[in-house]
Amino acid sequence: MSPANANHQNNPILLVHGIWDTGKVFRRMSNYLENIGKDVFTIDMVPNNGDAPLEDLARQVADYIDTKFSPEQVLDLVGFSMGGIVSRYYVQKLHGYNKVQRFITVSSPHHGTHIAHFSHRYGARQMRPNSPLLKDLNQDISALEKVDYTSIWTPFDVMILPANSSQMPVGKELLIPVLIHAWMLEDERNFAAIAQSLS
Repeated sequence: MSPANANHQNNPILLVHGIWDTGKVFRRMSNYLENIGKDVFTIDMVPNNGDAPLEDLARQVADYIDTKFSPEQVLDLVGFSMGGIVSRYYVQKLHGYNKVQRFITVSSPHHGTHIAHFSHRYGARQMRPNSPLLKDLNQDISALEKVDYTSIWTPFDVMILPANSSQMPVGKELLIPVLIHAWMLEDERNFAAIAQSLS
C-alpha cells in the first residue's frame, strides 16, 4: 500500500520554508499544529538566498528525512513558496512519494512567478515562468498523483505573479483570501485549512 492510500492519521509533519527564510518562519504554524496534537519538524536549507539549484535543496530535504525518520515512517510534507517547489522535486524526482502520504504547497509558484526576473541567482531563475525545472516538474506530474496533494493559495498574492501560478491540475485546491504572501504563515484560516488537509 502506498503512503497516499495508507490511513495514517497522525503522521509527523515536515515544514519546508521559502527563499530568504529559515524554519523559524513557521513558528506560529508549528504552535498551531502542535496544539492540536501534531508532531512538527522544520528544516533550515542552506543557502536560503536562491544561490543553490532547487534540486540541491531538495536533496537536503531528502537527507533530513532519511536522517530524522526511520525507513518505515510515513510523513506529511508542507512547503511554503519556494519550499513547495523544492518539496515537489523531492516527491516527484527523488521518490519522496514512497515516504509522503499528504503533501501541501502553500503559495508556491508552480508555473513560475515574474518576480523571479528581478534576481539572477540560479535557484531564483528556476522559479521564472517556463524555466526548464518547472517545465520538467509539470510535464512529469504522475508521481505527484501518488500522494494526497493539496495546493493552498491566495488570489491576492503579489509575490507569486500571476497568483494563479499556484493552481495545479491534480489534487485539491483551497483559496484563502490573505492579502500578503508572507501572511499565509500568520493567518489562522490557513492553519485551519492545513490541519483539515492533514486529517
